[in-house]
Amino acid sequence: MTIRTNTRNLLDTPPVPVQAKLAAAWTSFMFLYLYVDFFNLYKPGVLDGILDGLVWRFDVNPTLLTVMLASVAIPALMVMLSMTLPARVNRATNLVVASLYIPYSMFNAAGASWDWAFFYGLSIGVEVLLLAFILRSAWTWPRTPAVPAGPATPDLRQDVRQ
Repeated sequence: MTIRTNTRNLLDTPPVPVQAKLAAAWTSFMFLYLYVDFFNLYKPGVLDGILDGLVWRFDVNPTLLTVMLASVAIPALMVMLSMTLPARVNRATNLVVASLYIPYSMFNAAGASWDWAFFYGLSIGVEVLLLAFILRSAWTWPRTPAVPAGPATPDLRQDVRQ
């Protein structure tokens, strides 16, 4: 007699490095940030304002466009920096930049009417959740215990001349 048993192919979930989590979160933030600005163009009067030389209440000029470019370039750079900076600098950079982007993201709702509350609430809410994930990931960055040096501890360095 043969007994059949169903064995599942269990999927392995290897640990994801903190750097990859941060880069993925910054990538998601950057795409959402760009799409929110893009969808904002569909609001009545926005394109007419741009054609008249106004963005929100600001005159379109080189300074405004440079600030706008920097506000998009910083998350783009954070994708690369999150993967390449050394851990200590990486952690500090992510904590500072994500902390500064929370109020900056919330500024998008300034002057908005209640008709657009759901649009801004959803977009800012998701942006802040992504930034909170970045802050949490950077804050809880795993630490490697220091190896005490001394005669009781073997030398962990390998001789390069071998």
